[in-house]
Amino acid sequence: MNGVVLVLNQNYEPLNVTNLPRAFRLVFGLKAEILEYDHQVVRTVTREFHAPSVIRLQHHVKRPRPRVRLTRREVFARDRHTCQYCGRQSHDLTLDHIVPRHRGGSHSWDNLVAACKSCNHRKGGKTPEEARVRLLRLPFEPRSDLYSMFSPYLADARNEAWRNYLFLGRN
Repeated sequence: MNGVVLVLNQNYEPLNVTNLPRAFRLVFGLKAEILEYDHQVVRTVTREFHAPSVIRLQHHVKRPRPRVRLTRREVFARDRHTCQYCGRQSHDLTLDHIVPRHRGGSHSWDNLVAACKSCNHRKGGKTPEEARVRLLRLPFEPRSDLYSMFSPYLADARNEAWRNYLFLGRN
C-alpha cells in the first residue's frame, strides 16, 4: 500500500499530498470522497478496493498560507544563482548573511543572499557599508505556489490526473 494521494479542500483547493493508508482512513471515515482513482488495486482477504488518486474533504479546512522552507537551494533559486554583490552568475555560490550573525544578524530570508566566494571572502564579517559593497537586489521571502509544492509529484505518470485539479495544464 504505497502511493500518494492529492487531498483537496471542500472548495477543490489543493491542500497537500498524503499516503494511501491515510487516504483510505479519510474515505472510510466519511471525511472525504474519491474524485479520481489510481490504477493500483488494494486487496484484503475478502474484498478489492481501487486506490484513490485524488480525494476531496467533506468539510472546509482553514489553513495558513504555506511558506517556502529556508534552505540553501531556495535562496539560490530566489537569487537566480547570481552573486548579489557583483552580479556574476554561477553554480558555485555561498550563502552570505548581510548583517553577520555574530553582530546580531538573523538566519532569515531578509538577511541571507547568494554570493560568490570572492565577494563573500572580501565582505567577511562586515556589513555591506563597512565592506563598501552594494546589494544588487534586496532579499525577500518568496511566495509559495502550487507549482513548487506539487510539481515533484507530477513527474510520476500515475499522478497525471492531478493536473486537472492543480490548474497546471498538460504542458
